[in-house]
Amino acid sequence: MADRAGGLALLESITDVSRETRDRLDRYADLLRRWSSAKNLVGPDTLSRLWTRHIADSAQAQACLPAARRWADLGSGAGLPGLIIAILLADRPGACVDLVESNGRKCAFLRAAQRATGAAAQIQCRRIEDYVVTAPADIEAVSARALAPLDRLLTLAFPLLARGAVGVFHKGQDVERELTRASICWKFTHELIPSRTQPGAAIVIVRNCVARDRQSGDGSHCPEAGI
Repeated sequence: MADRAGGLALLESITDVSRETRDRLDRYADLLRRWSSAKNLVGPDTLSRLWTRHIADSAQAQACLPAARRWADLGSGAGLPGLIIAILLADRPGACVDLVESNGRKCAFLRAAQRATGAAAQIQCRRIEDYVVTAPADIEAVSARALAPLDRLLTLAFPLLARGAVGVFHKGQDVERELTRASICWKFTHELIPSRTQPGAAIVIVRNCVARDRQSGDGSHCPEAGI
């Protein structure tokens, strides 16, 4: 109960949370706990801090681009942050979050959670590399949390970023190192939004992403975009 109260307090400092949204988040939290006992969808040691460690943390992504209605969440896993974004957008006309996940077990959970919460989401049970080249043209934002280093994220998301989508990526205390590494193969503008839930962490907002020459400055070969 203390974690829920703390998480809701954090949420309300980040974004507006209606009673209906709280109810949806409660259903998601209950379902995740039940599934995790058998499927290990999130780290067992973090379940006692589900609201503060995962739910409030994920909500920060939507707060970074509050006007965006069409999202793609890469490597959705247990729905963090994508399903939380979709719950926050559940009552907004035209909103939809594509939850991209290739693991069938995790896709089954996402489908169950979408049904239970009424989240504005579509489950895309496929590889990220396949999804990004056929994704809807109206994707405005692309999110990912605990998926890959930033240089790899930019490679995966580039087909969406090249069409004008904005990257919204959760990053930990090594964010500056990841930015430096990513700049070897990519030119981009970015903004760092300090995390309200994890000291030293940040949300990286990426715009205007362009691939540099395929031969990087250190002599290594930059990967092809979207591969």
